[in-house]
Amino acid sequence: MRAAAQQPRQLPPPRHRRTAVLAAGLLIATAGGTAAAFTATNASAATDAAAGCTVAYTVQNQWDTGFTTQVTLTNTGPAVTSWTLGWSFAGNQKVTQGWNADIAQSAAAVTAKNLSYNGTLATGGSTNFGFNGSYSGTNASPTAFTLNGVACNGGTPTTPPTTPPTTPPTTPPTTPPTTPPPGTRVDNPYAGAKGYVNPEWSAKAAAEAGGSRIANTSTAVWLDRIAAINGVNGGMGLRAHLNKAVTQAAGQPLTIELVIYDLPGRDCAALASNGELGATELARYKAEYIDPIAAIIADPAYAALRIVTIVEPDSLPNLVTNAGGTAGSTEACATMKANGNYEAGVGYALHRLGAYSNVYNYIDAGHHGWLGWDTNLGPAAQEFLKAATTGGATVNDVAGFIVNTANYGATTEPFFKITDSVNGTSVRQSKWVDWNQYVDEQSYAQALRSLLVTTGFNSGLGMLIDTSRNGWGGAARPTGPGATTSVDTYVNGGRLDRRIHLGNWCNQSGAGIGARPTAAPAAGIDAYVWVKPPGESDGASSAIPNDEGKGFDRMCDPTYTGNGRNGNSMSGALPDSPLAGKWFSAQFQELMKNAYPAL
Repeated sequence: MRAAAQQPRQLPPPRHRRTAVLAAGLLIATAGGTAAAFTATNASAATDAAAGCTVAYTVQNQWDTGFTTQVTLTNTGPAVTSWTLGWSFAGNQKVTQGWNADIAQSAAAVTAKNLSYNGTLATGGSTNFGFNGSYSGTNASPTAFTLNGVACNGGTPTTPPTTPPTTPPTTPPTTPPTTPPPGTRVDNPYAGAKGYVNPEWSAKAAAEAGGSRIANTSTAVWLDRIAAINGVNGGMGLRAHLNKAVTQAAGQPLTIELVIYDLPGRDCAALASNGELGATELARYKAEYIDPIAAIIADPAYAALRIVTIVEPDSLPNLVTNAGGTAGSTEACATMKANGNYEAGVGYALHRLGAYSNVYNYIDAGHHGWLGWDTNLGPAAQEFLKAATTGGATVNDVAGFIVNTANYGATTEPFFKITDSVNGTSVRQSKWVDWNQYVDEQSYAQALRSLLVTTGFNSGLGMLIDTSRNGWGGAARPTGPGATTSVDTYVNGGRLDRRIHLGNWCNQSGAGIGARPTAAPAAGIDAYVWVKPPGESDGASSAIPNDEGKGFDRMCDPTYTGNGRNGNSMSGALPDSPLAGKWFSAQFQELMKNAYPAL
């Protein structure tokens, strides 16, 4: 299985600072939404002011105390290099979390300012941002906006403002108003679909005490070597899984996740998940791995399935941070960057698999504790675009990206936010945050999505978050903010992620199962998914001979005192762990015990 490479401590903070209001909890998705669009025609001599603009304010989800809104701003006047959108709420609405903009509120007045990567708007250009809010009573949409001080209320709304319902349905909808016919490509492959239950993982989970509580949960199928395509030691191969998926679907939409994971020189920054192919064996990767997978997927018998591919965890992020110039660099990663085989392999996989209308490719994008720093995020977006336009691939072959694959980062951190400070010291200066721009996976995923769109990916891009092991429940779970004695006591006392260090990735002690797989849980997020099946090891705690190419990484050794990537901290790994991908009963039991929400 996967062992996530980590980024060491970053340089001191850059001069520019990205801020956003962060949330205190998860969303409850509801059907429908309300939208209001406004047009401005009046001009202003103000600096960088627009002579015209339209604003679409769409309430996407609403429940009895909160709501989610997406805002799309279109510049119909001269180009601008920065923007500030303003409005006032009619009631007691409060913004509690924002993404893709720096949002501030004073009483009823709200301003949303561009971030460093989305300030430029050409004539006719658009940008979008979103936020979560709280309210009581009614939640009327704003009726007037200003852009850089110019009113956006000079025209007739294209969609009359309406008031969303004040109570959600008793059961959130699981299907869209109309279900596309089988084989039709959809915007979000998880919307209105069942999830595939892997019979092999399900049987192992059910055999554990208490495991039946989650044994019917959808998890991904890992194709981590050539032999896995046809099945290893009598186990199910790809065709057997797809046949079972057709049976489970029973004529209804069903999503099955396949992890494409066998690049040449795989996992160059860690040893636990090294693979079978050498650094130069790109031809074998194409002919013996990707081509056979594509040939099976092409069978018309599987045309109605929604096949989600998770494309090569760790590969491209390793090229960004571990291929030279940082303390985390390795010779193996430098080799893969120089020979281009990660990019060529990913591009080939995207091109071959993306040719089928029922396949949805999601590229691995690390996690917030790896690529969340300014010095990493921009280069990562460029690296992703390079790979997605290599080997015949185009951005049209990319449905989205996935973060936190097989990792432990909290989906959201409700008890501290990146804009907080303690006694005048920013939380970014805490040892835990370490000048990062993000404190959780959801804010990172949403910001990365916006950056990727501006970089050249399609605007319909969707994000996935692996929540299989990031629940962090149990007795150690904080119930409120930490003490304000110092910035470190504040962050450490309130953070849900209880790892010793963000750089720890192997079989983490104290971890728990996270949010159950959920479609469209937040703006820009296609789904929470369980890509790493709970109970499957990240790596062995001691050297174990094997024929799978998997080495021994000291980060899986509970006695290891660490390295530069984890701040020379203890590894935090559980003892007596087997090889990556093998069943680890003790870990499975701990994950269930610490599940959040609780089982």
